[in-house]
Amino acid sequence: MTTGPLTTEAGAPVADNQNSESAGAGGPVLIQDQHLIEKLAHFNRERIPERIVHARGAGAYGTFTVTADVTQYTRAKFLSEIGKQTEVFLRFSTVAGNLGSADAVRDPRGFAVKFYTEEGNYDLVGNNTPVFFIKDAIKFPDFIHTQKRDPYTGSQEADNVWDFWGLSPESTHQVTWLFGDRGIPASYRHMDGFGSHTFQWNNEAGEAFWVKYHFKTDQGIKNLTAEEAAVLAGQDPDSHQRDLRTSIENGDFPSWTVQVQIMPVADAATYRFNPFDLTKVWPHADYPTIEIGKLELNRNPQNIFAEVEQSIFSPHHFVPGIGPSPDKMLQGRLFAYGDAHRYRVGINADHLPVNRPHATEARSHGRDGYAYDGRHGGAKNYEPNSFGGPVQTDRPLWTATAVTGTTGDHQAPSHAEDDDFVQAGNLYRLMSEDEKDRLIQNLAGFIAQVSRDDIAERAIENFRKADEDYGKRLQSAVQALRG
Repeated sequence: MTTGPLTTEAGAPVADNQNSESAGAGGPVLIQDQHLIEKLAHFNRERIPERIVHARGAGAYGTFTVTADVTQYTRAKFLSEIGKQTEVFLRFSTVAGNLGSADAVRDPRGFAVKFYTEEGNYDLVGNNTPVFFIKDAIKFPDFIHTQKRDPYTGSQEADNVWDFWGLSPESTHQVTWLFGDRGIPASYRHMDGFGSHTFQWNNEAGEAFWVKYHFKTDQGIKNLTAEEAAVLAGQDPDSHQRDLRTSIENGDFPSWTVQVQIMPVADAATYRFNPFDLTKVWPHADYPTIEIGKLELNRNPQNIFAEVEQSIFSPHHFVPGIGPSPDKMLQGRLFAYGDAHRYRVGINADHLPVNRPHATEARSHGRDGYAYDGRHGGAKNYEPNSFGGPVQTDRPLWTATAVTGTTGDHQAPSHAEDDDFVQAGNLYRLMSEDEKDRLIQNLAGFIAQVSRDDIAERAIENFRKADEDYGKRLQSAVQALRG
């Protein structure tokens, strides 16, 4: 092992290897201390190799090129100058389907980008929607259980899906996205991507900003109707994967214009919506998007299993100048994703070619475990030591966030215009009449499948609260189908 700064397994420098992060000097330890979590989870698994297969997806390599000066907002080196290029790997995926499922289905799409920066890998793990169904990670296992196969029937059940959504009105905004025209993209190339969460940027002076990422497709938005998707999914289950691969083979490299919304930290407390609520967007009239770069995919993986199925993306893979926000969904994902990869691929997943840093090297004291390659030789496996091993930098990757109050199972703070329906109603009212008709048809066809009237009525009521016309039209459509 070479000397130099101590890093995480992803190659990012470690500021402090002696003290875990806590809520105040005497407060409890925070789950966002990913160096602590990574060390403990790695240690726990050094003698217990475990692995599981991953959901369906496709991926490609490419480049990210900076097109604007953002150094007033972040000290991240890969964003430090106009024209600077960074290698990337982008993995697209469906969410609910298994490895053998079809591409052309109504489902959110994962949009996960790995930036191989000189300060370590930076993973931005988002979706093709700017919002999500829930706002707290503690509800995530329950939500996914409703989308997967029922333990008795072995099939996805409309009762489970709409029972949960009806009892979780915060889902109304995302459900409106999912059952609208963009719920089934025509290909991975013809959809936008979003970081979805709010993140922190911090500059050389230590000033912090809240930021949201947008990836706007340069190919234009193209979608499939439910009828078109049903035919395509039956004829070519690999349609999206095939489209991505062949477009790159033919030199038709897909690209996205990368934009950000930036909020001064001082604005967050009084903003009309909770800026850390994953079920909400920041309206562009409040915080306009700023173009910062261009992302292009130009190289296919040579082995799907090695490079796509074994690729891992963890929201806790930050680099200096970028960090987390108090978003409760993000906070849960900071732990859950890394832990899932340690279980699925193994404790040394970060050492695989697609996952390891490409523009620097990882220097950590993690050893052994499944598929360990002996890269450390006889070097000492602890810190501090007096044998010349890597040492901490004493500079945190992100700026500290002020906290107040007591510990407890708190709901996320509610702001002036926060409710579960306002933005869903705004989205509905932006749609054309044709778009509204298709949205109602898509929703009604699914709600009509539930076995109990109360589940259907509760689901419809949430859409009525978003917009009276929305609920009225949906109720009529469901009643017509249910007889």
